[in-house]
Amino acid sequence: MAAMDLFGRRWALRILWELRERPLGARALLARCEGLSSSVLYQRLRELASSGIIANSADGYELTRLGAALGDALRPLDDWATVWAQAQAQARDGQDSLEA
Repeated sequence: MAAMDLFGRRWALRILWELRERPLGARALLARCEGLSSSVLYQRLRELASSGIIANSADGYELTRLGAALGDALRPLDDWATVWAQAQAQARDGQDSLEA
């Protein structure tokens, strides 16, 4: 399976993002990902595990060394997303003050 195909699947990147700091069980992942169904969660976990990106341990699902390296690659995207969200908020604030 090509990486972009895997990462483009619904919820895959979000699951990886939630595992970036520590292992989590399936219930914790479901609680952190509002709107994610358990069937989709387990499907993504199987796909990510079979790709060698996560592993199931006694502590829950966790990133493998390869998965942690992906986190390093995604960090600049998170930095960009933070700047983008701030710009969106500023644009909304500017529109709100014009409408008042």
